[in-house]
Order: sequence, then structure tokens, then C-alpha cells
Amino acid sequence: MELKFTSKSLQRQAKKCEKEEKSEKLKIKKAMEKGNIDGARIYAKNAIRKRTAQMNYLRLASRLDAVVARLDTQAKIALICFKEILSMKWTLSISKRNGEDLDPAILECSGIIP
Repeated sequence: MELKFTSKSLQRQAKKCEKEEKSEKLKIKKAMEKGNIDGARIYAKNAIRKRTAQMNYLRLASRLDAVVARLDTQAKIALICFKEILSMKWTLSISKRNGEDLDPAILECSGIIP
């Protein structure tokens, strides 16, 4: 769950950088209209930096989402395996109570022995 929150936080940071990039672009335009080329260059560097930061945030959020998906899949698989193990134990305990020896062919058909 914490990874999901971190991913959302990174996406919010990316949106914030996008807004800041747009404001820097407006500053570039105003500086160019006033003839302030050096100021426009500084604003352009800032806009580029903000764009790079935005892409890095999005890239990292995407990686975290992939990790969360893999962890969810592994948790589901572990739960299924655990249920299967309990089922096998239950089947074997019932057969022992009844004093039966289970035939390997029956175990194979029921999925206990692969």
C-alpha cells in the first residue's frame, strides 16, 4: 500500500513540474518580447530542467506501479498455493482417519501428485 501512495505522490510531483514548466515558458515569452535574451535563456534552462524532472517522476512512478503489480500477483499465487497445500493435508488426514491407503493413481487424478 505504501508503494501505491508513493507512486501517486510522484505523479502529483510530475503535474506540479508541468505547471511550473508552463509558467517558465510564459516567462520566456515575456522576456523575449522585452528583448531580454539572457533572461529568456535562464527561463528556458529552468523550463528544460522542470520538463526533465517531470519525466523522471513519471518514469519512477511507472516503475513503482510495475513493482506493485508484481507483488500483488505474487501474493495471489502464494494464497492459491497455501489453499492447495491445506486441501492436500485435509485429503491425506481423512484417508488416514479412515485407515485407507490412497492409491497413487487416485492422488495423481486429484492433483496431489503431479
